[in-house]
Amino acid sequence: MPTPSLLRTVLTPTAVFRLALGWGAFLATVLAAPVLSGPLTAPVLWTVLAGIVAVIVVCSFGVVGQAEHLARRLGDPYGTLVLTLSIVLIEVVLIAAVMLGPGEHATIARDSVMAVSMIILNLVVGTALLVGGLRHADLRPNRAGVSAYLALLVVLLAVAFAFPGLIGTGGAYRPGQAVALAALTVVLYGFFLVRQTGAQRADFQEVRPSTAAAAQQAREPGPEPGPAGTAARHRPEVVARTLLLVATVLPIVLLSHDMATLLDDGFARVGAPVALPGVVIAMIVFLPETVTTVRAALGGEIQRVSNLCHGALVSTVGLTVPAVLTIGLVTGQRVILAESPAHLVLLGTSLLLTAVTFGGRRVTALHGSAHLMVFVLYGLAVFS
Repeated sequence: MPTPSLLRTVLTPTAVFRLALGWGAFLATVLAAPVLSGPLTAPVLWTVLAGIVAVIVVCSFGVVGQAEHLARRLGDPYGTLVLTLSIVLIEVVLIAAVMLGPGEHATIARDSVMAVSMIILNLVVGTALLVGGLRHADLRPNRAGVSAYLALLVVLLAVAFAFPGLIGTGGAYRPGQAVALAALTVVLYGFFLVRQTGAQRADFQEVRPSTAAAAQQAREPGPEPGPAGTAARHRPEVVARTLLLVATVLPIVLLSHDMATLLDDGFARVGAPVALPGVVIAMIVFLPETVTTVRAALGGEIQRVSNLCHGALVSTVGLTVPAVLTIGLVTGQRVILAESPAHLVLLGTSLLLTAVTFGGRRVTALHGSAHLMVFVLYGLAVFS
């Protein structure tokens, strides 16, 4: 692809707008730093916070958009992996910004990852199965792939939320435990990636493309014969989109500190539940990928739904928990991960329901409604 044509393909007006918006917002916060550092009236605080959140969401959609283009070029599971890792990067940045900001945030990682778990396992999966099941009568997931995701989730979520309360002190791991479990979690996640992209790659691909999915695949250019192959042919585009993805992520990273400070101040003023900041971060992070997941369900790509949701959660827990434990060790902060009994019951119910849903021959809209009911229960638990 010639360079001018490549630039027109990658640097679309929408992509340029997102870049300008993100970097412009960051420049504005730098210029307004003396004002933002002082006490703000409630209307000004919420207006500035809403503006920063809106910019982060718009840029997040840009990151996901570039990751989706890369996903189509790279194919599954590589493409979906790029997408999920992009989302996890944004989440780690936002959580780290809150942890390193003013105030005490010992439970922000726990609340955020728990919220992500409930949003993914129940709200997003439930919505996708509901709309997908109403449109398609025969949605068959790749049970081997879902089983692999669930095996890791059972272990990783137990390490994240159950064992700190059993073997730690005050709901937090002791330093020696934190080092060992952070390292083991990274090793386990790394082994999973090696298997997912290697010997077990077929476990994470569609069992049988539906009519809509097959038509979409027929419209997209397939691999070309020859030694270079499709990857070599699209290498300039892959490099360009990767650079654009990084350039779109950077404003999110730079704006996250101001967002964390204002979020902490605003919720403290209204006496919001302790877990609410984590829920807000989770919703900001996973909103763009939710849209992608629902589109996949409408297209009948049920295994892609699992890859996007369950794969994202494996990446979230497998990378976020070691990251926050490391931040806690380096900064001397206490990282409380142990969850309440009510949330542990909800988490266990979600995992059991996921095993039942995706363990059958096909998934239906009825399964989706059950997942949505569990998410409603989680909402009641947060505000109880």
